[in-house]
Amino acid sequence: MENLNRYTVLSGKLLLNVKMNKNTEDEVLQLSNLDFEQLKLELSSDKAKKTFWINIYNAYFQIFANRSIVRKKIFSLSEVIIANNRFSLDDIEHGILRKNRWKWSFGYFGNPFSSRLIHDLAVEDLDYRIHFALNCGAKSCPPIAFYKVDALHSQLNEAMHSFIISETTVNEKEQILKTSKLLHWYRGDFGGIKGIQKLLNHILELENNNYKIQFNDYSWEPYLENFG
Repeated sequence: MENLNRYTVLSGKLLLNVKMNKNTEDEVLQLSNLDFEQLKLELSSDKAKKTFWINIYNAYFQIFANRSIVRKKIFSLSEVIIANNRFSLDDIEHGILRKNRWKWSFGYFGNPFSSRLIHDLAVEDLDYRIHFALNCGAKSCPPIAFYKVDALHSQLNEAMHSFIISETTVNEKEQILKTSKLLHWYRGDFGGIKGIQKLLNHILELENNNYKIQFNDYSWEPYLENFG
């Protein structure tokens, strides 16, 4: 059964040990030695893929940050070893979870240099809610949660609603919405400005969809261990 998927459970255990400042060597070794074909089989659904890789991303960012690796190198460092293959955090976020989107294209273009490995593991459908689940150790990042495959849909919805409500202000007089710059950076994932507007109106329960959207400055101040 999908809710008993051992690989997603293992990813959650790794993240929990990171949170509890426990030794993670056993989980790291198990993950590195997984059989690749079995990994693809167990992560055959998008729910399983998202659950596994979100937990892996959040765990390994904390692991790398605690090693005092220079922030600019953390995302391109190919030291996440899963099933005897090396991945970077960028591979996980933009390749697997964002279905091979080019990092700097605001979500509008695919990555023509993406490897066959990433294509084999990527989700079938891009889910913009993952942006409210990934934590990069900055003050403006969403908090870290422990994702479970059988509760993924409700967990991602909760993360999205909580983050947008906390990061968005409404100026009814001037008809302005100010929200997180995350939505600007990945606006193609959300269906462009119109898609962002529709999403904000839905979550904030606004009937008028003509608000002008502005984006808050993003705080890159370090904020590790932001577990929700």
